[in-house]
Amino acid sequence: MKTITFYISLLLFSFAFQEAFSQEVASQNSELTSENKSKAFFEKEKAEIVAKEKEKLKVQIERINTQLEEGGIKKEEAAKQKKELAEKHARNIENKIAILENEMALRDRKGELAENYIAIGGKGKALDININTQDKYDNRTTGDLVIAAGFNNALEKGQSLNDSDFKIGGSRFFELGWAWKTRVFKNTNWLRFRYGVSFQLNGLKPTDNRYFVQEGDETYLEKFTLDLDKSKFRMDNLVVPIHFEMGPSKRTETENRLHFSTYKMLKIGIGGYAGLNIGERQKLKYKRDGENVKEKLKSSYNTHDFVYGLSAYLGWAGVTLYGKYDLNPIFQDPNRELHNFSLGLRFDVD
Repeated sequence: MKTITFYISLLLFSFAFQEAFSQEVASQNSELTSENKSKAFFEKEKAEIVAKEKEKLKVQIERINTQLEEGGIKKEEAAKQKKELAEKHARNIENKIAILENEMALRDRKGELAENYIAIGGKGKALDININTQDKYDNRTTGDLVIAAGFNNALEKGQSLNDSDFKIGGSRFFELGWAWKTRVFKNTNWLRFRYGVSFQLNGLKPTDNRYFVQEGDETYLEKFTLDLDKSKFRMDNLVVPIHFEMGPSKRTETENRLHFSTYKMLKIGIGGYAGLNIGERQKLKYKRDGENVKEKLKSSYNTHDFVYGLSAYLGWAGVTLYGKYDLNPIFQDPNRELHNFSLGLRFDVD
């Protein structure tokens, strides 16, 4: 009986030892599998870091080669820039791999690697390591407020400014709008496309105590019966200006940002505009029987509903000399073919 009891005890001990040994082996295999997964993930992320930095370097080298071929930079400067870029991206690789190693070491200590990482190609959640490999920010389109003001007048063919029917100093224009500017080419900013919407006020002050009179299809200037303190005719237009802008700019490039600045740079814009005439009005001020009288006269005055013209500007930074010329006559047939034009200053407010 004792012999049977001994063999039973020995058998139970053997089973217990085998179970404990199996659990130890399984634990070691689990740790080994986790270590292998961690190593595989590290190699994969390391390879991606190197590949992305090499691709960035390749793009920048191609840009330098293009500038060299176009004569924008000399051979010595190109070689210098290439060397600096190569050193920069080598440091980027070194620093990002160091960040990766530290992040993984931290996750291992927290016991998060086995929970968050599964084998490459499997299903589930991968280890989240925040390494800045985002694409470069490049805002090719910007917008700014446009304000313009200056002298306004109108002439017919063959008429000089000295013979104008409108006061040179008293006739003025004002423009307020918003303009977008888009870089035409990807890696250079010498040509920009500007477009937007503007509200234009074109004022004309007739000479010789005259004002505009409308009779049917005809609109003409006529002397007022009393002495006018003020006679002003105004046309309001809502237009879409479009210009091609040319000029140098300062390029600023960092690891994550590409920016071109035209601050304190010469710029030239050539283009035009088209839109609608949204209203005309006339203001008269005079004295009658010793009392001041103000009249606001509103009518169509036989003006064209659709307006279009040419415009250009030349200037420095945000201030430019600005001119525009209406290709459409102010008044419809059978009236005089007067064309409105303006010259003044324009301010682009970022």
